[in-house]
Amino acid sequence: MLGVPASLPEGWNVGAPDPTDRFDVARLTHLLRAHERHGRGWAGSGVDDVLVEVSEHGLRTRENVVVRDPSGEIQAWGSVHDRSVGRMLFVHVVRRDLPAGVADACSDVLIAWAEAQAREVGAARGLETQQIDTGAFAGDERQARWLAGAGFERVRTWWQMSRSVDPEEATLVESPERWEADGVVIRLVRRTGAGLPDEGDLREAHDVLESAFADHFNSSEETFEEFLHRLREDPGHRWDHWWLAELVDEGAEPQPVAALIGTVSESTGGQDGSYVAYLGVLEAARGRGVAKRLLRTVIADAAARGRDRVGLEVDADSPTGAAGLYTSMGWVTRYVTQSWHRDVPVG
Repeated sequence: MLGVPASLPEGWNVGAPDPTDRFDVARLTHLLRAHERHGRGWAGSGVDDVLVEVSEHGLRTRENVVVRDPSGEIQAWGSVHDRSVGRMLFVHVVRRDLPAGVADACSDVLIAWAEAQAREVGAARGLETQQIDTGAFAGDERQARWLAGAGFERVRTWWQMSRSVDPEEATLVESPERWEADGVVIRLVRRTGAGLPDEGDLREAHDVLESAFADHFNSSEETFEEFLHRLREDPGHRWDHWWLAELVDEGAEPQPVAALIGTVSESTGGQDGSYVAYLGVLEAARGRGVAKRLLRTVIADAAARGRDRVGLEVDADSPTGAAGLYTSMGWVTRYVTQSWHRDVPVG
């Protein structure tokens, strides 16, 4: 799409990373971890997170570009992900200690490439406009300058929250696998005889989350197949971290009204943690303490597994009051991120 932009220094070139080359994968991991350390003080990503973006499996819904110096070393990396209808996620990472002019040129390459990808993705989906959705750590002035200069708009702030877990909290609920109180059952998704999750339960979770988030910021319809494929790509995905909440009022069939999908946050030098990837409650069931029950369940589950924390993300501008619930239950903000959007005309 781009060739070699004139703004790059002589001998630099643009191409695709090789997911079978361990040096390319190691370099991408190093760049991503350095980006995280600068933005929030520590690195959490590893090789598995990079492979989600660049592996053959990941390339079903993604494309990647890298900028190399004359020695062949990767100095900048861009990745786009056709996340759902009208929403394309964009990863934008440039080596932190490059000279300013070279770093600016690398950023220009990544953004121009992402714009071209947006037109391709939007055309394939039959859209007139394709959104590019990217992020930045709060306080990263370089990233904000690049995005604002390229026509992106900062549209949302997110609190990345964490709560410590004590071993005694394994008794917060009767059993994380299933418990009931006041006409509400919290249970794990069922398993078939082969140990696989019950498809009916998975579809219930998808339907609940699609409905619960329909009126939330930047919600975009996602098919069941897209939803399942994307979640299974997460290195922390586990089937025994999917919960459903059902109303079982007397005389009525159980009615799914909420879902929580968790993942494992693995640590290289300490205890693992749990992470709440999704928590959605249907409007008709709000006010019955369903969300709080699901959160108590994931805390108890983490404690029973010997984990030391549960993390989650909350929309700082959400009108639902979710942040107040999390704070009241012990969650605190560890760092802050931002969403930046740009709409690209497809034609």
